[in-house]
Amino acid sequence: MLFSELNLHQQVLDGTIAAGFESCMPVQEKVLPVSIEGSDVMVQSKTGSGKTAVYVITFLEKYLRNKEKGINSSCLIIAPTRELAQQISDDAMILCSKVEGFHIGVFYGGVGYEHQRKLLQMGCDIYVGTPGRLLEFMEHKELDAKRIDTFVIDEADRMFDMGFYPDVKKMFRFLPDKSIRQTLLFSATLEMRIRNLAWEFMNDPAEIDLEPDKITVESITQELYHVAKSEKFMLLLQLLAADTPESALLFTNSRHMAEELCARLRLNGYNADYLTGDLPQAQRQKALDKLKEGKTSFLVATDVAARGLQIDDLPLVVNYDIPEDYENYVHRIGRTARAGKSGKSITLADEEFVYGLEAIEKYIKMKIPVIWPDNLPEVEDLSLGKSWRIRPERQQPAGGQHKKGQQKKKQPQKPQNADRQNQAKPAPSRKTNSSKGGSKYSSDRTNTKSLGAMTEKERMDYYRKKYGFEPKKKEEQPQAAKPAKAAKPAENVQKEEPKKKGFFRRIFGKRK
Repeated sequence: MLFSELNLHQQVLDGTIAAGFESCMPVQEKVLPVSIEGSDVMVQSKTGSGKTAVYVITFLEKYLRNKEKGINSSCLIIAPTRELAQQISDDAMILCSKVEGFHIGVFYGGVGYEHQRKLLQMGCDIYVGTPGRLLEFMEHKELDAKRIDTFVIDEADRMFDMGFYPDVKKMFRFLPDKSIRQTLLFSATLEMRIRNLAWEFMNDPAEIDLEPDKITVESITQELYHVAKSEKFMLLLQLLAADTPESALLFTNSRHMAEELCARLRLNGYNADYLTGDLPQAQRQKALDKLKEGKTSFLVATDVAARGLQIDDLPLVVNYDIPEDYENYVHRIGRTARAGKSGKSITLADEEFVYGLEAIEKYIKMKIPVIWPDNLPEVEDLSLGKSWRIRPERQQPAGGQHKKGQQKKKQPQKPQNADRQNQAKPAPSRKTNSSKGGSKYSSDRTNTKSLGAMTEKERMDYYRKKYGFEPKKKEEQPQAAKPAKAAKPAENVQKEEPKKKGFFRRIFGKRK
């Protein structure tokens, strides 16, 4: 079916021409005749099937019809991720480019509020965003939800898996009643939660299943390689050297592995970047824009990028790690072969994640063809021997040329500190005993008997020796035979004795 065969306004048709659309895709051909008449729809459609154009064209047609009657219309579109929300906005901008005075606003978390508040104050015809930020604006009455007469839920199953189910139900309560509101729901699977939502908040929706038995895109060439984890990156380099793709999207199961894989690709001469969920939104958007503009050839991502990314002419998707959720396999490889084009997916099965392969093949109802890595070009891994993460199992990297350099950096910390501590402990005790003359109180009693347990005489003797009040030659005084020589020490004793008594009286008080 051609778009011109549908009963659409000329401005809407001009928008489809600007977007490069000539004939309808299957989801557009089945849903548009129902949705443009104002009915609610619940559509099961795989990723990359062209459903964005369905709900944008549906609302544009309603907007222009109501405008002729003097009625204002506005649409709210929610998506599970910021990237998908931004992608929807970009596609809608093209389709709406021929409608004069039409405004679209994007709203999601991770960025400031000022710009989004200005968009709300100015007023938009289409509001696109994630549930969290949009619900926040609704609760603070900054977004007048009662003006919205078209509500679109895209990637509903993914949104509910991410925990947005309570937020979506709460948003329905801010919107007008289902009798005067049109709701369009799109999902890869129509599970029970989605059906319950439709029965409660939608007005007798038309259920449309688009090729429900065919989950994966037939135009994707799927390949599976069994490989040891230690040899996986070398195999990847050989496959990239053999296929020489202009661009590729590589998926990992963790952000740490995404950063490592990106760094190793860069060391081997590939123009690569990475995208993970913990990056700031500005940095995530920059990485996507660089890939779309051709400034980056390879993008390593976690499953945060598995849905919503629309990259034109992406020839290759690599599952560097087999996804732990079998449904994510479909969404990952769906980034290629979009809009009826062909593509290729490569999956590397190692001993850590191979256990998820059975669930994937059961879900897609087919065996992924196993390819043996024969006749691949010889390549050199320039990243061999590098250490990427500070983890015990990765402290000793493979290879010898970098191992010594790393040991030199790590050895000065623990061994030297340990030597200092071992040298610092015995040295003071030896000096103390020798400087104090090997006193029995400093060597024996301080180790076995505290000052509080000493008798008064023992304590007095200890303080005399510790603070130097005893004459250095203690044994020479009683041996003095001559009276003249004995008088001098006596005078000294008489002069020093009051000081001793006064000092100890101030400390211990007067003796009884």
